[in-house]
Amino acid sequence: MQIFLVGGAVRDKLLGRKMKDRDYVVVGATEQQMLAQGYRQVGKDFPVFLHPKTQEEYALARTERKTGRGYGGFSCYASPDVTLEQDLLRRDLTINAIAMDENGNLHDPFHGQRDINQRILRHVSPAFVEDPLRVLRVARFAARFSNFSIAPETMEEMQQIAASGELADLTPERVWQELHSALTEDHPEIFFHVLRQANALGIIWPELDALWGIPNPASHHPEICSGEHTMLVLQQAAQLSSKTTIRFAALCHDLGKGITPPNELPSHKQHEIKGLPLVETSCNRLKVPNDHKQLALKVCQFHLHSHRALELKPTTVLALFNQLDLWRKPQEFEDFLITCEADFKGRLGHEHIHYPQADFLRLAANACQQVNAKPFIEQGLQGKAIKDAMDREKVRVIKQVKTCAQPHPQ
Repeated sequence: MQIFLVGGAVRDKLLGRKMKDRDYVVVGATEQQMLAQGYRQVGKDFPVFLHPKTQEEYALARTERKTGRGYGGFSCYASPDVTLEQDLLRRDLTINAIAMDENGNLHDPFHGQRDINQRILRHVSPAFVEDPLRVLRVARFAARFSNFSIAPETMEEMQQIAASGELADLTPERVWQELHSALTEDHPEIFFHVLRQANALGIIWPELDALWGIPNPASHHPEICSGEHTMLVLQQAAQLSSKTTIRFAALCHDLGKGITPPNELPSHKQHEIKGLPLVETSCNRLKVPNDHKQLALKVCQFHLHSHRALELKPTTVLALFNQLDLWRKPQEFEDFLITCEADFKGRLGHEHIHYPQADFLRLAANACQQVNAKPFIEQGLQGKAIKDAMDREKVRVIKQVKTCAQPHPQ
């Protein structure tokens, strides 16, 4: 029996990155031998065991054969006669197909170290095309290792997978898992650029893919293309916050522009309202968690209100606070403002421009939250009269904050 550290742990060690999960492959062992040593079996489709002390995963060396469509359409063969090289051959990328033995010696039959040094994401073998999930995985690795490029032959394989139709066989949960993981990276926009290059984004998320080639008025959007604008917004969102709710909302905020009638371009009248059904459809299809969905809907519907905040009447600002449920969800309100700031800055030449609208809305919201019912109850008011009086006071303090606010730079 031989045990090797494999996959991401070895790759990250070679890159000088912090190793997260450690996965091991066991060569020359049977299930019975693993169980006899106290390992607990957890794998259903193939033999994976948890170490009795560390709880780290140990998988028997295996080979795979494609038997059906999708990433689950494989049969597995795990036996003591499967070699380390045969096990590594089934992995996705050369940088993930390096093993380290117990003495620290590297086993690298597919030149993963060379590709790490040259900063290249390259598939291991022709079997790459058998698993459609690998299109999303490579895109995610491209987002994680933003200074890596994808080998041209690997991109061709990804395009072949997209053309095969098998991406449609991926479960929504698995697609969201990869998408969500990509949103945690420092450069999540690369994930979507790669999917577009692979002709896969239109299959995975057609509402988002539809934005490319849709023009915006050059006076407001020097980058012109709505898709490129959305990527710039995502990039800004990633710099402003690590929250995936904010980053996902950034992706959804302009989906309505994808259905603007051609005769109305480059204007996008009511795109924020037209986008709401598209956000709903996207979230339902991808089974997006409710907190991500709710923020995305609010940003889609009200981001223009934020941009025009200094021009709005105090009564309209109060109505916005009510619609955003500021009183019960102050943190979501803050996330809304951050996403709107990302939208404002996500334009060529606007990256470092201050966004005073958010400052005003924060100050106005804080002032309104200080208004309470006690003084109006002491005046003898009851029921709806108390609420009306509180609303009048909120309008008054909003007006006061607005008077002190900086004017929107032209």
